[in-house]
Amino acid sequence: MFFEFRDYTAKPGQRDRLARIMDEELIPFQVSLGMVVVGSFTGRDDDDKYYWIRRFESEEEKDRLYHAVYQSEHWNSYFMPLVEELLHRDKIKVTILEATPKSILR
Repeated sequence: MFFEFRDYTAKPGQRDRLARIMDEELIPFQVSLGMVVVGSFTGRDDDDKYYWIRRFESEEEKDRLYHAVYQSEHWNSYFMPLVEELLHRDKIKVTILEATPKSILR
């Protein structure tokens, strides 16, 4: 099992809208296809930061879920234009995390 920590920088003035769309639409869409979203967060000291964490059981599961989400018609026709509008795609940072043996997130 591993986690994917995603660090987004919203375009100026768009962070709250991004967070609302993530909570109300994008995350529920991904969860409906099998994604496990551990949490989503806004930066307390940075008005443009949004973070979220997903959990995967294996690389194979990640590949399957990526395909289900990112190759879907709904993603490409609806969510992708929103992503382009709300955040700086060139500033997306993705970090793969492995929980330590005593981590509460396992």
